[in-house]
Amino acid sequence: MRRLLTTVAVAIGVLLGVAGDRPARSDAEGWREVAWPFPRDGWPAGRAFRCATEACGGQLEVYVRPKLGFCNCDSGVADDDEVDRVADLDLMSERFVPLEPGRAIRVADMARRVRAYDLKMPDGSRHTAIGIAVSHRCDLLVAVAQGSRAAPEVRRAALEFLASGDMTRWMTAAMNGS
Repeated sequence: MRRLLTTVAVAIGVLLGVAGDRPARSDAEGWREVAWPFPRDGWPAGRAFRCATEACGGQLEVYVRPKLGFCNCDSGVADDDEVDRVADLDLMSERFVPLEPGRAIRVADMARRVRAYDLKMPDGSRHTAIGIAVSHRCDLLVAVAQGSRAAPEVRRAALEFLASGDMTRWMTAAMNGS
């Protein structure tokens, strides 16, 4: 009986995600999936990942989620102002300033924009943030990365992680409603 109760307790803990950080189901070395840290808003929670300092050369986190039905069906993500509005930067801090104009990118075979920001955290510390917004039909996929390194390094590490096979498969499935 005791063994059965222990097995049930462990299974419930795993199902509820209280077992702590767990390895990301990703082929990107050094990344671990963590609990979505943000309060509920008008969109479902996404997926959150943290890269080991040794693997990424500093603190780095990536948050990604689909926003189905939230995109201009004709133009997708049209410009940098739209990246500023939709990329979930405000979940980390409402005090962010663009560092440079955005760039065109492709993530999981979806096109649009990436932009770098200076992010002032609620505790007063400063981080680099990268906002990513890509679209497919009338749906939007957003990702935001934040870390302690320079913008080009954070952007490179985040885009490499998002380009990993498992993340690409997950993003494609999420955008197709799976």
